[in-house]
Amino acid sequence: MTIADPIPDHAPLALAAFGAIQAGDAAALRRLLADNPGLATARIVSDGTNCGRGERSLLHIATDWPGHFPRVAETIAELVRAGADVDARFAGAHAETALHWAASCDDVAALDALLDAGADIEAPGAVIGGGTPLADARAFRQWKAAARLVERGAKTNIVDEATMGLLDRIRARFETSPPPEAEDISCAFWGACHGDRRECAEYLLDRGAELNWIASWEPMTPLDAALRSDAGDLADWLRGRGARSSRELG
Repeated sequence: MTIADPIPDHAPLALAAFGAIQAGDAAALRRLLADNPGLATARIVSDGTNCGRGERSLLHIATDWPGHFPRVAETIAELVRAGADVDARFAGAHAETALHWAASCDDVAALDALLDAGADIEAPGAVIGGGTPLADARAFRQWKAAARLVERGAKTNIVDEATMGLLDRIRARFETSPPPEAEDISCAFWGACHGDRRECAEYLLDRGAELNWIASWEPMTPLDAALRSDAGDLADWLRGRGARSSRELG
């Protein structure tokens, strides 16, 4: 049969595709794709029961949480060969691509396969400020994916760099004119505490970061971010410098 309309995620064809993809059964997936022209580009519709309400692609299924499905690189290659759009976006509360989802799962095998197939490493749409896949990776502390994205050429901003501990890149920013703005320095300092990167945190605090800066996306100070990340030594250092939690600040 030819697929013309979006497929409900509880439909037998969708469930069969999900099963083949997440089991890494390339032979079964090839049969489904051959027997159902258009399946590779079909949109899978969810009413919110099995996934967030919206539409996603089969590449999203291959990179869905928790990721790391068997033979995922082969699965992605099969879907792309059959016509899947490697930069297809989730349609709903956000606009993430499959690469965003792979980054959020720390799934380096899927990430590499998508990039090898031509995925846009700088695609916007992340749940984190509408940013790139790297924004998702570092926000969710998916360090392997974040490092691989940088290795493969992802652009970094000062928050990415502080969260990942890329102190050399941060230093380079302060050696150029103009240097980073005060708000960016404080945001990066928050990111360094979230990522348990004390060296970066010390460097940024010495250059004007606001010690008790509260993030715009959630009411947390750098100390709160460090405590949430189980960065006990860093939290102790912050308290020694006078840091407070958002609760203590009232």
